[in-house]
Amino acid sequence: MKQLYDSISSESSKIITKKYSTSFSIAVNLLSSNIREAIYNIYGFVRVADEIVDSFQDYNQEELFLEFENDYYKSLKRKISLNPILNSFQKIVRDFEL
Repeated sequence: MKQLYDSISSESSKIITKKYSTSFSIAVNLLSSNIREAIYNIYGFVRVADEIVDSFQDYNQEELFLEFENDYYKSLKRKISLNPILNSFQKIVRDFEL
């Protein structure tokens, strides 16, 4: 079941990449197929963090960012996150020993 969740998490990151940056997602297709998933997962993580900082002015951005950061560290420790973007990112961090 975890493999299915990991796959859905990576697909979520890919969707975020394609929706937010058409040109970047096209460029990713020029890369080797064995690293595309990692690129999508990294971009998804960075995009969500960027959205907190740039777009969520009507919300407590500092609180949201700290929560996102704390959830990231929890995901590394637990090797899973209920946030699919964090789940896909922590997997890449572990897989590539970043």
